[in-house]
Amino acid sequence: MNDWIAIGALALVGLLIPLGMMAVSYLLRPSVPETSKRATYESGEVPTGGTRIRFNIQYYMVALLFLVFDIETVLLFPWAVVYLDAVESDAVSLFEILAPMVAFVVILLIGLAWAWRNGAVQWAQTTGQVETEGNRS
Repeated sequence: MNDWIAIGALALVGLLIPLGMMAVSYLLRPSVPETSKRATYESGEVPTGGTRIRFNIQYYMVALLFLVFDIETVLLFPWAVVYLDAVESDAVSLFEILAPMVAFVVILLIGLAWAWRNGAVQWAQTTGQVETEGNRS
């Protein structure tokens, strides 16, 4: 049997099982439309006010920066492990080994400098910043 036929069959099964489960659950679920089902439930307390809360964008920026630099670590560790073997084998030059990773780290440093300059990594304002913002208004 051709390997691509097996991969296609596995992909088809991987799609049909979740779609079939969703179809069966849609057909078997009870349908009782009530407005109380759409209310926000928080530990048995009656909700007051709106459910939309404004979050500080700083949390999302820190999460995004964490992901970027976490992925950097995930890419640097395997490269460092393979680096010694690549240097010992004379098949590739030192430039061919180092250039892609140096370019990668330089791009990340440029991104960090940009985030730092735009204040994405700054949590608290210093007294000088608070005074200058107070003078603006």
